[in-house]
Amino acid sequence: MKKTTLALSAALTLPLISSRFHTRQEGSRRVLITGGASGLGFALAQRFAARGDHVTITDVHEEAPDNVAQATFDYLRLDVTNDDDWDHAAKALGNIDVLVLNAGVPVGGRIEQVSMKTWQHSFDVNVFGVVRGCRTFIPQLNKGGHVVITSSIMGLIHPPLMSTYNATKASAVAIAESLHSELADRKIAVSVICPQFFRTPLVHALSKDDPEVNNVARFLMTRTWLTVDKVADRAMAGIKARKLIITPDAAAASAWLLKRFAYGPFLGLNAIIGRALALWLRRQARQQF
Repeated sequence: MKKTTLALSAALTLPLISSRFHTRQEGSRRVLITGGASGLGFALAQRFAARGDHVTITDVHEEAPDNVAQATFDYLRLDVTNDDDWDHAAKALGNIDVLVLNAGVPVGGRIEQVSMKTWQHSFDVNVFGVVRGCRTFIPQLNKGGHVVITSSIMGLIHPPLMSTYNATKASAVAIAESLHSELADRKIAVSVICPQFFRTPLVHALSKDDPEVNNVARFLMTRTWLTVDKVADRAMAGIKARKLIITPDAAAASAWLLKRFAYGPFLGLNAIIGRALALWLRRQARQQF
């Protein structure tokens, strides 16, 4: 019984570490990156292009922003919540080798403060944008291709005051884990990038449902040592290794390991963080009066 349990544990854990059994693609590849005009998407585009890949960036802007127009990327307007835009992209691009589903929106807040409209929009972009991308382009992925989904460490550990974001990013991880096995027979690898807070233009796109919590998120996103370039470099290393779960920083990796192997202490730590944040929010509220 003990040997069976250990074997099952190894079988379940190995795919989380690496997908090296998948066929690798060499040479120039056709890469599509959603939400690629800035932040992590743009940084990944630069790195794919540097290795000789042909990169198409999509975003919601009608015309390519200056940083994209001056680079060597193709640009295609695509709203990830719009089925017609996905159909147009599929016809325009045809078969591809790497699909990077990076478009997303940040949202923080206490569950009673975040409106249903914000919940629905967050799921439409962060979850159904991924679903639409997979449904559209997985049939057009070449053998040995790669699906890369940008999630967050919040999709793995679920801290307080971020239930909306946590739920959407956990859904992205669930999709990636399902696809990892679903696409194995086609030698298509799947990776999901799960960084902690890092410096990104998304700090300016936080929803306005809970301003006090947004101040916490803004502080964490602007004071962190982790830059978008560091995340992109480590994400590319994980993509090259065809890993499933990519935690591109030590803090994210440590938090995930704590939850997996010491769940009781993890819940205790989350409770302490929750109480500390609640105290901070009460102090902020008193200072406003």
